[in-house]
Amino acid sequence: MAENTLSSLADLKDSAVAPAPEAPVHVQKLDKYGRAYATGKRKNAVARVWIKPGSGKINVNEREFDVYFARPVLRMIVQQPLVVASRLGQYDLMVTVAGGGLSGQAGAVRHGLSKALTYFEPELRAVLKRGGFLTRDSRVVERKKYGKAKARRSFQFSKR
Repeated sequence: MAENTLSSLADLKDSAVAPAPEAPVHVQKLDKYGRAYATGKRKNAVARVWIKPGSGKINVNEREFDVYFARPVLRMIVQQPLVVASRLGQYDLMVTVAGGGLSGQAGAVRHGLSKALTYFEPELRAVLKRGGFLTRDSRVVERKKYGKAKARRSFQFSKR
């Protein structure tokens, strides 16, 4: 019983402690066409993102990026991972996105793009993770309950 018991700090230094497990090594994941692929999700939207080195052309559902995401805020959200990683204009993106509204779709594309960037350049993982781009935002709309007007809102109270 006394074999594992340490009585002083000197004993701690001499004891054999198993080394901490090393962090997983992330490697580049490319398909046969030299592209990195990732899926991003936000609310009810799902985006499939392929990236490859290029001139910065972005196609969303076979339409131009500026046409599909007409609001500047949505375009900014989609391009955030590229800006943070200093890779704006270096990759061509091919995106298919379905479900949800435009805001959710922009968030899904951002999530998918961040994951695809880490698959193409694993050293960008730390920068993107620090920015919070690799975390899937799990907030979704709460379902409507019976006896309620909406998810939580009650019907208007009336005494009579």
